[in-house]
Order: sequence, then C-alpha cells, then structure tokens
Amino acid sequence: MADTQGHGRRLKIVHLVYSFGVGGLENVIVQLINRLPADRFEHTVVALTTVSEFQQRVCRPDVRFIELNKPPGHAVSLYPRIYRLLRELRPDVLHTCNLAALEVVPLAWLARVPLRVHAEHGWDAHDPNGRNLRYQRLRRLYKPFVSQYVAVSRDLDNYLARAIGVPVTRRRLIANGVDTETFAPARGERHPVSGCPFQPGRHWLVGTVGRLQTVKNQPLLARAFVRALREKPAMRGTARLVIVGEGPLRAEVEQVLAEAGMADLAWLPGARHDVADVLRALDLFVLPSQAEGTSCTLQEAMACGLPVVATAVGGTPDLVNEGVTGHLVPPDDELALAQALTQAFDQPDVLTRQGIAARDQATRRFGMSGMVRQYQHLFGGDALA
Repeated sequence: MADTQGHGRRLKIVHLVYSFGVGGLENVIVQLINRLPADRFEHTVVALTTVSEFQQRVCRPDVRFIELNKPPGHAVSLYPRIYRLLRELRPDVLHTCNLAALEVVPLAWLARVPLRVHAEHGWDAHDPNGRNLRYQRLRRLYKPFVSQYVAVSRDLDNYLARAIGVPVTRRRLIANGVDTETFAPARGERHPVSGCPFQPGRHWLVGTVGRLQTVKNQPLLARAFVRALREKPAMRGTARLVIVGEGPLRAEVEQVLAEAGMADLAWLPGARHDVADVLRALDLFVLPSQAEGTSCTLQEAMACGLPVVATAVGGTPDLVNEGVTGHLVPPDDELALAQALTQAFDQPDVLTRQGIAARDQATRRFGMSGMVRQYQHLFGGDALA
C-alpha cells in the first residue's frame, strides 16, 4: 500500500450502484469523489441500470460514468460483461451500495479486486424492517466475498451483526455527513424560493424533501396535514405544505390534497437543484419515512437550522434529540403526526429553540470532513495492507 503510493499511483475506486439517480446514497458518493484527495484517488461510477443528471454534481472532470442498462430481474446475463469491465478497470477498491449491488461482489473477488467494501445505506422498500428471510439469506451467501462492511446507522450495524453474522472486525459504522456550509441557516431575512407560490414569514411552511416512493411515505404527511387543518381551522390561513421530489407516489399525494379541497395549500415542484434554498424557506421539516438508514435530507434540514418532526425508524432516533431538536412520532401514525404539526404551529418559540439546537448538533456531529476522513482511511488504509 505505502509502496504503491510512494510511486505516485492513485488508488482506483469503482463505486457500483443499482442506479445513479437522486438520493442520499448518490450524494455520499458525489461527496466522496469531490472531497477525497485527487492526487491519491481516481473514481469510476458504474450503474447496473442508468445514470441520471445527478452526475453533474461531481466537480472532478476525470470521473468516468458507466451505465449497464440492466433489464428487470437478475443481473446474471450481465455477469460476463461486469467481470470483463472489472478486469479492464483493475480497481483497488470496489465500493458497492445496498442489496441490489451486492451480487457483483463475488465477481470482483474472481476478478481479484483487493478490497471489496459493501455499504448498507437503508432498508429496501420491500423490506422496511430487515425481516425478509430471503434477503437475509442472500446477504449471508455473499458475506465471504465482502472485505469490509459499512453501515450508516447503528440500526443497520446491529442488523449486520445480528441477522447476517458479520463480525465486528469487518464492520464499520460511518454516518453520512452533511455540507454544513452549503446547508446553513438563512442570513437575515428569509427569501422566497423561485417558483414557490408561498412566502416565508407570511406563510407557515412545513415540508419534506425526498423521492416520492413507498419507503419515504409522503402520502402520510399529506394526510396528516389535511387532518391538522381540519382539527385546527386557524392553521388554514397560513399553514402551507411543501413536498420536493419526484416519483410514483406523486399522484397519491395530489389525490389526498385534491379530495380534501386543499390542493391550493400545497406546492409539489418535483425534483429541485436548490434544496438548500427550499429548506431555508421552511418553518418545520418533516420526515415521514417507513424506514431510514441515516437520512441525508434530515441532516441537511437540521444543518439549515430547522426543527424537525420525524418518524422513529432506523437511524433517525440517533439524529433527533426528542424535545431538543424536534419531535419523534411512530411510523404510519397519521393522528400522531397531525398532532405534532398542530403542536409545532402553536409553539413558535419552541420551534426557534429547536432549530438553533438542530444547527448546533449538525455542526458538531454531522460534519462532512469526518465522514470523508473515515472513508479515506477505509479505502486507503490498513484494510489494503
């Protein structure tokens, strides 16, 4: 290892994912590419399916993106091509993420990739609590081929230990980091967001950011918002809902709001590139997920000085200090979430204190430099020796 670097050769890392779309997992990879020392590491991103415009967030010009356009189903038909690709790229490190990419690890072992790092970023939408026995068997089947595991939350780390039997010597807990300079509170007066029909200060804005898919459960937030306004009519004058993101649940969210006659009280702009500006315009951030690892958007919201209401799932209780930085509610509990919204609306002074505490916690615990430093040690440290 030291000898290799002594001769000036950069370590080659292949980041392999199911798809390179918009999300927290992809954001971690982008941050690693942008922040790991360019003179020590070079990167290739391989997507089993497709690569989205999210790749534009990578600042380095020397990064190669490869999409394999895998059809639905198992990737067996792609195995020869993936093996040849790994032999061509000759990476020092293969970095796979989540179950869908795990089946490639034996091919990397066969292709003699020295270090095979597998990261678990969160539960699969079809297995929100990690109880699927088939998925457990698959993870145990591939376990001998993985050099090191990364879990982004204590919940996932415990799962790897308990259900998969990964020893502590092969597990590392590395929480996702957040750019606390980009994601920071507004300086002075909050400004309206381009395209948004609502104005900070004039309206009380509650919102969320994330892919509109089952595990993120935005319809729960829409139903709770409707319920809160019905039970507390005074909220209707100023309370407004902001849901940023795109995905298959959009129609359901719109239907909930339309049937309640509240479509005009919500803004669903789809995916946005100005998430930090959107967050700074909010008064309260809500994470209604059925399952989470370490939510990057939750960390970003806290870094922007937002109080939060979140479901107590996965790694979220490790991020939210109950009553100090926000409030935790049970998952899939419309009544509890609605009550949390009305309580937050009635207590602006409490929200202000929670927002200050959230920002303080983000700067102390979620710094991006700490995450990058741990991955740098893992990719280029004693595990390769």
